[in-house]
Amino acid sequence: MVKPIKRFGQNFLKDNNILRKITEVINPQKNDKIIEIGPGEGALTKLLSNSGADVTAIEIDKRVIEHLKETYPEVKIINKDFLEIDLTQFGSSDLRIVGNIPYNITSSIIFKLIENYNLIRDAVFMVQYEVAKRMTAKKGTKDYGILSVLLNYFSETEFCFKVSPNVFYPKPKVFSAVVKIKFKKNTDEALNKVFIQIVKAAFGNRRKTLKNSLSNSIFAQLNFSGCGVDLSLRAEQLDLPDFIKLAEFARENFSYQ
Repeated sequence: MVKPIKRFGQNFLKDNNILRKITEVINPQKNDKIIEIGPGEGALTKLLSNSGADVTAIEIDKRVIEHLKETYPEVKIINKDFLEIDLTQFGSSDLRIVGNIPYNITSSIIFKLIENYNLIRDAVFMVQYEVAKRMTAKKGTKDYGILSVLLNYFSETEFCFKVSPNVFYPKPKVFSAVVKIKFKKNTDEALNKVFIQIVKAAFGNRRKTLKNSLSNSIFAQLNFSGCGVDLSLRAEQLDLPDFIKLAEFARENFSYQ
């Protein structure tokens, strides 16, 4: 086994039972186009490949590339940072993205998927437990924020199961969890950009009212008084239809000049 590198956020999963459970959540089928992020030495890669799926593994660590190529000749191995990959190169609008992803870039990976949601069917990730709670949080809870709202808008996100630190090498200081993100295909393309901006603006000053948060954002010049949402509430008190109302109001009344 190669020595895990901290800057790559490497914690290798070594428990066959957990690997089997993750594979069951993914449920890979023959000819599925699967992209695995950070395969490491290929523990999950083996199970994915055995399903007959078309697997591409994207690995930043040069040390394991030859091992992966020799062990899994049927898998396409790309030695690159996933965040620098152009997903359109895979020529599909039905990609499946999976992996035990580096916890230090989890949010960046999720935002990349959201930007490319129209290319992706679903994603199954092992993430830090605290992040999993934020991804699936409900209105009014302390974990409810930008990640929860954006994922709720672009997808259906499911908390699958919690994972102990004991199944990794090296053992992380935190618990992990497996989540599944199933992307919606029917979002309003023209609304998506302004929706993301509204959500980020609304949570920009989390403890302030919506009115104050929006007035400290790029929407400072826009009077939201006719938007149909109570501006004395805080962002964490709004549900998805409220954010959609705000975004639709901004789209109709806000000038980006």
